[in-house]
Amino acid sequence: MSFSPNPLSLSVPDGAFDSWLRDSGYLEIIDQRTSDVHRHSSAAAAAAAPITSTSAPTTPLATGFFISLFSRIVTLLSIFTLNPFAKLSAADFSGPTPSWTSGFIGSFESYSFPSSPAQARLRAHENAKRYARNYASLFVLFFVCTLYQMPVALLGLISCMALWDVVKFCCNRWGLDKYPVVWQCLVRVAQCVTVIILLFSNFQMAIFCALGIGYTGMILHAAFRKLTLAKPPSTGSRK
Repeated sequence: MSFSPNPLSLSVPDGAFDSWLRDSGYLEIIDQRTSDVHRHSSAAAAAAAPITSTSAPTTPLATGFFISLFSRIVTLLSIFTLNPFAKLSAADFSGPTPSWTSGFIGSFESYSFPSSPAQARLRAHENAKRYARNYASLFVLFFVCTLYQMPVALLGLISCMALWDVVKFCCNRWGLDKYPVVWQCLVRVAQCVTVIILLFSNFQMAIFCALGIGYTGMILHAAFRKLTLAKPPSTGSRK
């Protein structure tokens, strides 16, 4: 069965085609096209590199190696300047959690070094939306592990929770909500005591460690994880 050629196939520029793919939600195709273009351009540059001297035939190869290494370093550094939360919304946390094995982790072929900072940005923004619930669970896990390694901070957190339970009990026991001035003074004293307990228990360091480890793992996973088809197209919509 033969198909008639598309008369618009040669008149649509790549930029317009990429914009259509982005608006239609086919970001995984853009990610694959970017990797293929970078791979083909690197192979063409390596094949076209002239050998200027017979005494040093490895000079073009060494130059290409250092250029590629410098490009990868720039891309890697640009990953930590991204804001993966730029396109996040509350709806991203309301859906079902993707599978940890096949969806979030995937196989070895599911990862590749981003070919450019633009591709790293595309992956980071989209993966942050797709795996928002997975990343949130990892943040909680890292925070719990950090508290386990810092028992003083854990004790400080438990003490603060007990303090506010006592404040709530006193309010319900003696009806302090009927005396706004007394209630506000009690709340302010409890807040000051909470801050002192958290500072002396080094609780802020526990939060910093958990956020640092969690953010580093999230940004690296989001940038190196290839974009896969989120929802396969239904056969009923095809004509």
